Amino acid sequence: MSPAHPGRVLVINAGSSSLKYQLIELVDERTVASGLVERIGESHTASVSTVAELSGPGSESRVWRASTGGDSEPAPESDRDNGVKDHTAAFGVMLDQLRAKGIDPADGLMAIGHRVVHGGERFVEPTIITDEVKQQIDELSRLAPLHNPPNLSGIVAAEVTFAGVPQVAVFDTAFHSTLPPVARSYAIDVDVAERYGIRRFGFHGISFQHVAGAAAEFLGRPRGELKLIIIHLGNGASACAVDGGRSVETSMGLTPLEGLMMGTRGGDIDPGVLIHLQREGGSGVDELDRLLNHGSGLLGLGGFGDIRDVRKAADSGDARAALAIEVYTHRIRGYVGAYLAQLGRVDAVVFTAGVGENNASVRARALAGLDALGIRVDEKRNGSSSRKARVISPADSAVTVMVVPTNEELEIARQAAALVRG
Repeated sequence: MSPAHPGRVLVINAGSSSLKYQLIELVDERTVASGLVERIGESHTASVSTVAELSGPGSESRVWRASTGGDSEPAPESDRDNGVKDHTAAFGVMLDQLRAKGIDPADGLMAIGHRVVHGGERFVEPTIITDEVKQQIDELSRLAPLHNPPNLSGIVAAEVTFAGVPQVAVFDTAFHSTLPPVARSYAIDVDVAERYGIRRFGFHGISFQHVAGAAAEFLGRPRGELKLIIIHLGNGASACAVDGGRSVETSMGLTPLEGLMMGTRGGDIDPGVLIHLQREGGSGVDELDRLLNHGSGLLGLGGFGDIRDVRKAADSGDARAALAIEVYTHRIRGYVGAYLAQLGRVDAVVFTAGVGENNASVRARALAGLDALGIRVDEKRNGSSSRKARVISPADSAVTVMVVPTNEELEIARQAAALVRG
């Protein structure tokens, strides 16, 4: 008997203590269900949330939660007793939640697509996961120690849970494999760079690839003729210059630490600062790692990792928070100007991701003063709220300024399905 749903992809984004998933129906690109299992590996109950659409694309979503100390549905007894010990157990929680709502995740499942942060030089396109691929993802953990290990844990758990279903890795670095040597090379000793694999890789590639296509579709122009500057602003943030659908410049580098200011990462910094902290402050590698990844950016400068909290503090007269906002938007403006110079001309500046899509003040501040470059923001259009792609520049602006929602899960599903279908 043929499955009722012949074309579904389960998209997995596994973090160190979380499992995000989305089940996507490819025929109409509808999200059938999505959810999050958190606090994996902790001794108390995991926090579980599931959102499901049980009928057509326009149906109303319903939300169910299982967590400690709420008025929501309780977690299964075993989870209350022991917590969710690992990612395999988290997959079990996901299955229980979906089946309790009448959703069979195995129905018509053609592939499982995994977001993997670092693919190095080896992985520049979606890849069927084999033992060799898993070994190489593990080896690349030296370049992404916070991300690749949990990504790999999610892959192993998925193989156990869905034996026989094709597993596909989609790499966040792959879109940037088109960076020319002039953009990917650091000006250090060539032998040292080659010995340790030091070069710019870039990240958020899945998002940039999706947004570049969505922007071209919205504008009604071929992707191959557009020059775009895309600003991905979430807790992590980066910029990308896209020429004809290809990444030619990007702000993150060997690791996700370089470039724009972020929630807890500071972005560009003089490497001499780290040498100074080692010599004068006695800081070790682990301490510097914590500072750069978890104690910098908006949190380090403004006191809060969420820009909404920083904005509230700034509005209340907190000078430190006000400076953080200015530095944040100053950095964005600088990259827009640099990428305009590299591209020669630009058709559109595109904001995406949580902050980029929802924070009108950041967008306006980031592009303020660029009128002479043809980049302007219309106050009314920018202030309007929508979940759809939209133009926020004046009708007569030389450069179109847009907001385009990203959808990394859909992009992963598309790429995984295309690979499996051949």
